[in-house]
Amino acid sequence: MPLKKFLSLSLGAVSAIAATARASGGFPSQQLQQVLQQSPSSSYESESLGVLRRFTPDSTSSVESILGIAQDHDLDIWQITNSHIDVYFPPPSPVPHALSLVNHTTSYIPTQHQTTSSNSRPLQSEWNLNSLSNSTFHSTYHPLFEVDSFLNELVEMRPDMVKLIKLGHSGQGREMMGVTISTEFGVSSSGDLGRRKGKGRKGHEKEEDVQPKLGFVITGAQHAREWVATAAALHLAHALVVNASEPRSLSPLLRNFEFHIIPVPNPDGYDYTWENDRYWYKNRQVMGPARKCIGLDMNRFGYKWEPTVPENTPPQLDEDLEELREHSEESLGKKKKKQRTPVDPCSHWYPGHRPFEAPEVNNLANFVTTLPNLVGFVDLRSYGQMLSTPYSYSCKRIAKDAEDQIEAAMGAIQALKQTHGTPFMLGSLCSMLYRAPGNILDWMYARAGIKYSYAVHLRDTGTYGFSLPAEMIRPVGEETGEMVKYLAKFVAKKLGREFLSLFFRVISMGGLADASFLLLGEL
Repeated sequence: MPLKKFLSLSLGAVSAIAATARASGGFPSQQLQQVLQQSPSSSYESESLGVLRRFTPDSTSSVESILGIAQDHDLDIWQITNSHIDVYFPPPSPVPHALSLVNHTTSYIPTQHQTTSSNSRPLQSEWNLNSLSNSTFHSTYHPLFEVDSFLNELVEMRPDMVKLIKLGHSGQGREMMGVTISTEFGVSSSGDLGRRKGKGRKGHEKEEDVQPKLGFVITGAQHAREWVATAAALHLAHALVVNASEPRSLSPLLRNFEFHIIPVPNPDGYDYTWENDRYWYKNRQVMGPARKCIGLDMNRFGYKWEPTVPENTPPQLDEDLEELREHSEESLGKKKKKQRTPVDPCSHWYPGHRPFEAPEVNNLANFVTTLPNLVGFVDLRSYGQMLSTPYSYSCKRIAKDAEDQIEAAMGAIQALKQTHGTPFMLGSLCSMLYRAPGNILDWMYARAGIKYSYAVHLRDTGTYGFSLPAEMIRPVGEETGEMVKYLAKFVAKKLGREFLSLFFRVISMGGLADASFLLLGEL
């Protein structure tokens, strides 16, 4: 069977299994994370709680019709899949009559999270970043200024391993911060081949070539309200820096890799979720002097960008109609048309007027293009417990590297599940959610050339949505670390780096004969 056909069938099977699992209420071990259906107690009936409703299609409705109603009423849509739609209703928002007739469950969500007060967060002096397991930092969420302080403290603690990155300024003038984490050996972030000194058998110093480090990029919450994505990115950075003897340390990966982590690629939006609207989605860019709404969807890069938002037509049908329209226009000698209808600039998914319109997106793309030897990319998001491969712009297109991507992802899901028992689903991003042209995942894979590119929707499956309790930060960080570790080791093994790393370590200890023997044995 041709590889492309096999992969198409495999992806279809994965999506079908995922849809069945979702439709049946999730996997058995997810019972603790099912959407709450009980009514709130009298103490809950206050303005501090909104309602997250999960609408499930039945014989009288479909995902497309539910989405259409939600969009017509300008509702806050939290998640769209091929089996349900989650809609958040802040108090005291009523449910439109048409939606009240649709089968749904409810979960009661705080309008503001419970730890925004500085009194409930540990002081910076109490963070104790020398230890991952004993640090208090990962016990709560942190505002933007504390995230920046955390990155600076990592640099101060390990200047030999951590370099502060300043990617540029946001639309409101904030500095976009990140870190590059690497050992002192190998390729620097400028791409120059490093050299290291080792001791020969007779104690003489000598210079030896060092294998260029492999690059791995990790981004946190592009969508401002996805706080756990930023928290997980910070946990990963911490795990890479602490001593290898620590439980959950990822520092051994630095033998082969250089990690570039941007925890808050949307600093304006993230800060706004702390100061004003907890569930703000976009950045805070002014879109024009006469525009009444602010911001655009950050996840709009240049590859296959279109001025579209999720529509109330199935992704497959939408693609088929688009292809039929293009074919008809070409046969009639007409020029291909742009989007048929204008997109509401107040929509969460407003894509802007053009690709790379957001300065934050431009900064991130410009930074990535300067990095050498990139082999891995993980875009952390929430929520849904999904590991997704390219593409997002099309549910019909299959990446040429899909076989290797899926093989690595299946192992990564197993590694993650073994940590705390959290199950994840696997599929292409389009098939898991909806068609979204211009997604960062597609750009990283198709334009930046990063073969192992993934979007990862972290916990949970809808009980808390974007309001995941702070006590889940550490387990989410730990299981995400195991996932990244598996992906990194898979890539290193594919490229022969695991063996070469051992080979060079033997040489550095003066064992040239032993290294030669090791090489002959491997061959």
